[in-house]
Amino acid sequence: MKLLLGGPGTKSGLLLRLGQCAFGAASIGLMVTSLGFSGYTAFCYLIASMGLQVLWSFGLACLDIYALRRKRDLQNPILVSLFVVGDWVTATLSLAAACSSAGIVVLYASDLNFCSIHKSLPCNRYKVSVAMAFITWIFTAMSSHVMIWILASV
Repeated sequence: MKLLLGGPGTKSGLLLRLGQCAFGAASIGLMVTSLGFSGYTAFCYLIASMGLQVLWSFGLACLDIYALRRKRDLQNPILVSLFVVGDWVTATLSLAAACSSAGIVVLYASDLNFCSIHKSLPCNRYKVSVAMAFITWIFTAMSSHVMIWILASV
């Protein structure tokens, strides 16, 4: 198997996973601290999706730390195929959640002007939370891309 930047058990792979964790947690934190988020199904879906993403990324980051400390190779076909499936599932859920939440934010902020009418809505927090979700998805997409190339090189 090829050693690619961002592969499992590498420092760059660990940085990708930590980035996914950090931005996913930031998205959750911003959304949960916003008043009234629970009234919108898309925002609840974003929190659930980002929660799954954080758990998956944290688990793989711990596995990367273990592999780096013990100098283990994590690039066997069965393990990499598990990483591919997990990354693709979490990437799909993250993108769907970020897009649906972005649709709600655009609807309320731009189309209906709810943010200017109702000052109690924390629209800026919603926007930043959705942006963090998209950044999380970008990191996950990069990781998925690397994993599929590693698996294809067998």
